[in-house]
Amino acid sequence: MTKNDMQTEFKILPNVYRDSVALMQISSKLCALPGIIQASAIMATEANIDLLLEAGLIEKAVPAQPNNLLITIQGDNANSVEAALGEAEASIEGEKLSPASGEDEAFAPCNIEMALDELPDAQLALISCPGEYAGAEAEKALRLGLDVMIFSDNVSVEDEVALKQLAADTDRLVMGPDCGTAIMNGIPLGFANVVSHGDIGIVAASGTGLQQVSCLVDSLGGGISQALGTGGRDLSAEVGGRSMIKGLNLLADDETTAVIVLISKPPAQEVAEKVLAVAAACGKPVVVNFLGAEPDSMRRENTYPAVTLEHAAHIAVELSKGNKALSNDLSRHGLGEPEIKELVSPLSDSQKFVRGLYSGGTFSYEAMLLLESEIGPVNSASPLTPAHKLNDIWSSTGNTVLDLGDDNFTRGRPHPMIDHRLRHDRILQEAKDPETAVILFDVVTGYGSHPDPAGEMAASISAAANGAYSPIFVGFVCGTNADPQNRSDQEKKLRDAGAVVVSNNAQAVRLTGDFIAKLGDGK
Repeated sequence: MTKNDMQTEFKILPNVYRDSVALMQISSKLCALPGIIQASAIMATEANIDLLLEAGLIEKAVPAQPNNLLITIQGDNANSVEAALGEAEASIEGEKLSPASGEDEAFAPCNIEMALDELPDAQLALISCPGEYAGAEAEKALRLGLDVMIFSDNVSVEDEVALKQLAADTDRLVMGPDCGTAIMNGIPLGFANVVSHGDIGIVAASGTGLQQVSCLVDSLGGGISQALGTGGRDLSAEVGGRSMIKGLNLLADDETTAVIVLISKPPAQEVAEKVLAVAAACGKPVVVNFLGAEPDSMRRENTYPAVTLEHAAHIAVELSKGNKALSNDLSRHGLGEPEIKELVSPLSDSQKFVRGLYSGGTFSYEAMLLLESEIGPVNSASPLTPAHKLNDIWSSTGNTVLDLGDDNFTRGRPHPMIDHRLRHDRILQEAKDPETAVILFDVVTGYGSHPDPAGEMAASISAAANGAYSPIFVGFVCGTNADPQNRSDQEKKLRDAGAVVVSNNAQAVRLTGDFIAKLGDGK
């Protein structure tokens, strides 16, 4: 089908707002309808309209009205597009609060003050609105005595610094902006997992990093007291680690927390020094996982450097048990030389590269770090060094690792944790490449994620196996058996489809490195 054969329509719903997670779920539902090629439900901000123009979902700009909701549908025939528009309106209408049978009509609070009237004991405001408004709403919540979790992105650095300074002045906590994951008093917030309660606290500038460590702690028999997000920019020189330091101090004062874990990509040097000084003086053991940083640079009194997310979880659980004689002897991946040789033997001589297709940004970053030490430089849309940036992010070359949840890939599309279609298409593309030996992937379960991500991935693996080349699929499930999707069930679906499944990202990457090395040695 050519572009001219496609039918594209859009509809504006005035003065209708839904948060980004609800809109991503609606977009995913629309994309699955018969005859639909692309679909998007977003707020009609100027930035979002620009994204739709880039994605080809609209041909010319529509008036930017941030209070309006914009639905765009692209399909292979007019009837399908019209039906999808009707389904979109019905789904959005269904998001409204409706009165219970026989009761007075219920109304959603229109502002934070009204919400506090309904819940006077509330301590936290979760803010998910267009970024240009999020700062003002967060400031209002802080001045009303609430801690704040800002799910919204597109908040300026200047606003972030001002909010976090206000939080310091009022003895409150700001998580975010762009904070998608937290666990507070056992309650998962945003994209989070159901984990056991325990005495290990986490402060993380990474949502999937927080999820991986909390889930691995759970699987190792430990538990989480609190898991606080900071937003990805918190440890930059501009923001100064304000939320990580505040979170560290909160956990240091928390009687239910015995061990603290810090997770981030490498901070600005002066910020790292400040955070580590607070960690050393907090009176509790602190596991420090600044991905990519040299272990010695993270070592202080009472701090325990961890080189991977897996390593951080293991150290934290050992410290929780009172064991100070820590071992770095983690399982590489659990497969022996004969199994590796058997798995690579069917591959052709041309198949020699890995293609990492991740939904989690921290997982893709950790994968690049580990693969670089195992097999050499890795190409990416967001590489470790500029020299390895892909010329075309839609076409892999050599060893390539991608974060398909990055803005470069999600313009006009739902996030791959919610909608698998983008990753499905890329899997089939990579599987047709005669140079692809291994496809490396993550599956993330928990609240907010797809109800059956492994089922979707299994269908992609099965479809790829029918091609001329059949690469090895290596993956892991970040989740717990208490999650709505159930980790064990998800792992079984992947194995039944033919994937090699290990327990975490670091193991998956090390196994991939062994596969590539074996192919380089001539099998």
